[in-house]
Amino acid sequence: MQKKANIMNTNTEDRKIRLTREFDAPRELVFDAFTAPEKIGQWWGPEGFTTTTREMNFKVGGDWIFTMHGPDGTDYPNHIVYTEIIEPERIIYDHYGHEDEEGDPPHFKTTIVFEDLGERTKINMRMLFPTVEKREEAAEFGAVEGGKQTLGRLAQYLEKKIRKS
Repeated sequence: MQKKANIMNTNTEDRKIRLTREFDAPRELVFDAFTAPEKIGQWWGPEGFTTTTREMNFKVGGDWIFTMHGPDGTDYPNHIVYTEIIEPERIIYDHYGHEDEEGDPPHFKTTIVFEDLGERTKINMRMLFPTVEKREEAAEFGAVEGGKQTLGRLAQYLEKKIRKS
């Protein structure tokens, strides 16, 4: 009888949430919308939300500390630490959200890839959670729909920027 080797499962698909959207804007402009509080604050968050930035240092190792204000008056404190920035191709960050019932913050790693399509740009956003359960909690909390709405607000922001130029 053959003994089975210890096999590690490195498939992380069940721990991911993926969002994709194309924008009628060049890649540099789309990337730039993520780089400063006066820009990202105009569109970050689902419909009906506003965002207040306490601190933003857009560099590897830098922080973005902000609060998302829900339409019902609920505040959602967030903390992002940038781990990789390759302009205008990719942003990777660790995301710490509001505290859950056990007191530890939900944590996930986000990778945003900006694909150049000429005068258009495709964003591929992937959120990787530490466990399947954490991913399911985020999905139940509205992460997928909220992410889609956030990218929709980004599209509106970019349309305004292009019209002004």
